[in-house]
Amino acid sequence: MPFVDDDSALTERFYGELRDVAARMFASERSDHTLQPTALVNEACLRLMTTSPLPDTPAPDRLALGARVLRQVLVDHHRRKRAAKRGGNAVRLELAPDLLSPTETLVDFDAVHAALERLRALHERQAEVVTLRIFGGLSMSQVADALGVSKRTVEGDWTVARAWLRRELAA
Repeated sequence: MPFVDDDSALTERFYGELRDVAARMFASERSDHTLQPTALVNEACLRLMTTSPLPDTPAPDRLALGARVLRQVLVDHHRRKRAAKRGGNAVRLELAPDLLSPTETLVDFDAVHAALERLRALHERQAEVVTLRIFGGLSMSQVADALGVSKRTVEGDWTVARAWLRRELAA
């Protein structure tokens, strides 16, 4: 069954939610970026259409799914671009300052992806918290709901994962 189901209002709402997440991700990117928010969301929706129907689940769960797919689209886009240019400029994604540090932070997306994969091998839930917070734009409460744990657990995971990522990305 495809992503677009009988509930077109749910599908439209999900698309809008993903579009908002992508717009926040690209808000401070340069205007000539090779991937635009709408293209990112369209690619994510195409991937979802081929894999499974849109789940009729609470918004945090849908956004968690969307965040994972958006992240994979960005990773794939970066890899294709880098492969085509044989080591051209890295795609840089500006993360919201309130998420990682009190100052503006530009992060090499490939480095973030690699660090998240290393974190996932060590502590899967912490990696999922980072993915949902950064790529999904979910609040602590929404992440807790999506993962089925307490807000306090998510806050602890976020604090540890953020410190671990800072150390990994500084190296």
